[in-house]
Formats: sequence, structure tokens, C-alpha cells
Amino acid sequence: MTLALIVKRSLRQHAFSTTITALSIALAGGLLMSVWVVKEQSQKTFTQVNTGFDAVLGARGSKLQLVLNAIFHLEASPGNLPASDYEYVKRHPAVKLAIPIAVGDNLRGYRIVGTIPELFTDVEYTPGKHFQLAEGRMFNPDAKEAILGSFAAHKLGLGVGDAFHPFHGLIYDERNQHAETYHVTGVLAPSNTPVDKVVWIPLHGLQTMSGHDPRAATDVSAVLVQLRSPSAGFMLDIMYNKQGNRLTFAYPIGAIMAELFQKIGWFDKVLALVAYLVALVSAAGVLVAIYNSMASRRRDIAILRALGAGRLFLSGAIVLEATVIGTIGMAVAFAAYAAIVSTVAVVIRAQTGVLIETFAYSPVMLWGPLGMIALCALSGLLPALKAYRTDVAGNLAPIS
Repeated sequence: MTLALIVKRSLRQHAFSTTITALSIALAGGLLMSVWVVKEQSQKTFTQVNTGFDAVLGARGSKLQLVLNAIFHLEASPGNLPASDYEYVKRHPAVKLAIPIAVGDNLRGYRIVGTIPELFTDVEYTPGKHFQLAEGRMFNPDAKEAILGSFAAHKLGLGVGDAFHPFHGLIYDERNQHAETYHVTGVLAPSNTPVDKVVWIPLHGLQTMSGHDPRAATDVSAVLVQLRSPSAGFMLDIMYNKQGNRLTFAYPIGAIMAELFQKIGWFDKVLALVAYLVALVSAAGVLVAIYNSMASRRRDIAILRALGAGRLFLSGAIVLEATVIGTIGMAVAFAAYAAIVSTVAVVIRAQTGVLIETFAYSPVMLWGPLGMIALCALSGLLPALKAYRTDVAGNLAPIS
């Protein structure tokens, strides 16, 4: 009788416990790979996504808050800055392009951001790629018109020709509806950037919206800046952040986002620890499942021994069985991984507009399964030792 046949018969005989154990391994392996891939992809994506800008100029405050608000459309604005500051930085010889934005309103939970058409016509959000309209046309800077990011348009159920009323504030409250009526003139093609989840209107329209402070009618929330060179960024950083005390110059955007991931690095470690613990518990499940079945296997082992099977052969069969259970579990783990990461990706896109690569290769997809299978093989050593020590004569005695 071959080793493979012995393992096959044992798995079939203990099909229920084998299935449950393999599923627990699948969950553990899927969770382990998901934690690593989401961590890697999130950090890579959020430190590289800047929608084509090098820096953000805003009111005095946290650089991170400024970037999250102006680039990722999260968090609240730290405050406004006068239009004169926008004009100054726009004309600065170190600045290639400056785009003002104004925030403070929403449409059923999706942020309305005021800006100028140059954001969509002059900015490459990645090298060689401009924001494109999937349908319709650009808004008129002097009209009550809007273009929608692709994700916002889909979720809001709006298209070209539709009309809507903005709502005051960043949190949707139907009691805070503005009187103005805006008409959708275009929908942007997907860019997989935060731009996709925003309702875009002319800058002047948001500045002069009813209910807003008329004294701030020319203020902007932030200025998105493209620089002519990296040295220009350090020069402006000194000018605004060290010599000045009124405004904040957030530069470079990637480094600021990297600091965020360093601050929440402890959370990644907690998730990794949970994944490791689940993996250990699952491996222990393999040990328990096989070890508990040894009582019913003793007579079979004794018979095989009597037929000439060696101790090491039978012990190897037990270890191979544990390895096969681990292999089956890790094969199913990729399905669990796909389900977990796809769900997380949907949540991340809904909140940030950024799409992470759910099926991008990561080394964890190699060492994770191999490590889990090896762990399962090790868990089979104790039952294998028990099989090795099985008394042949005692277990061949007739059963009364």
C-alpha cells in the first residue's frame, strides 16, 4: 500500500474534521496575506498619489491635515487663506502651477469642491495622463454648473443635464440645503484618484454660496502647487514654515503621508499579531484533529505494521497527512484572501477615491502559504510520534 493511498483513505475517513480544519487554515492564511498586502498596497498608493501636485499651501496648522483635506478630501480644512496669498504663490518664480480650491459644502455626503478649470486641463495626475471627461463638457467658471468625479456620479445617480442643490457643511444634513441650483455639465472618466469622489464646481460659486460668510468671498481653502524643481520646495518650506508664522507649506506630499503610516505602524503590528495567532491556532487545530483520531487508528496502524510497514513509513504518513491538510487549506486561502482584500479595497475607494491593487504580487503570497504548510507539517510530528510508538501486539488482540 503506497503512502499516498494511506493518506487519501485517512482523509476520506475523517472528512468532516479534515474539512473544518482546512477551512480554519484557509481563513488564517487568507487573513495573513490580506493584512500584508493591504498594508503594503495602502502605503505604496497613498505615498505616491498626489494628483499631480508637489505641495499644498494652506492656513497655519498641521501639514498632514492640510494634505488629507486638499489632496484626499478627508478631514476638515484647517482654515482659509486670502486670495492675495494665492496670487502671490501663483506668480512666484519657483512655482510652475498653482490651483486654488475651496471646500465647505457637500451633496448627500460627497464633498463639493470649488476650483478652476485648469485643474482638469493643465494637470497631469500621473505622467502623461490628464483628467478626462467621459461625457459632457467642462463647467463654465461663471455659471452654476458642475462636473462629477466618476465614483461620485455613480453613487449619487447623477449624469449630464441633472440638477442638484448643495448642502452646507462637510456632513450631510438635509436641513442645511442651499438655495442655489447647479446643473451637471460633465462626468469625469475614472482616474483612481481622490478626484473621482468629488463634486466639482467653479471656485467663485462656492465662495459666494448663500449662507457663507461674505467677508470670505475671495478666500480659498488651500492652493495645490506644482514646483519647477525640488530645491524650490525646500526654499518655500523655509519661507512659509520657518520664517513665516501665518501659513503652512506642506512639502513633499509623499513624505508627509509616509509619516502617517509611521504613526499608525503599531496598528499594522497588531493586525499582523492577530494573523499570526490565528495561524498558530489553526495549526494547533491540525494537531488536535489528527491526534484525537489516533485512538481509532491504532488497530489500523498495528495491522499495517504486521503487514510489513515500517515505523518511519507510518510516521511519515501522519506528517504527510498534516501537510496535505495544510496545502488544501492554503489553496482555499487564496479565495479567502480575494474576498477580504476586495472588500477592503471597496471601503478604501469609497472613503478616499483611491483604488488599491488587490491582486498585485507580494512576497507574502509565497512565504505565507509555505510557512503555513510547514507549520501544519510540524503539527503532525506529535501524532506521528504516537504512531511510531504504537504497540503492535496489544492492538492486534481480538476485540470482544
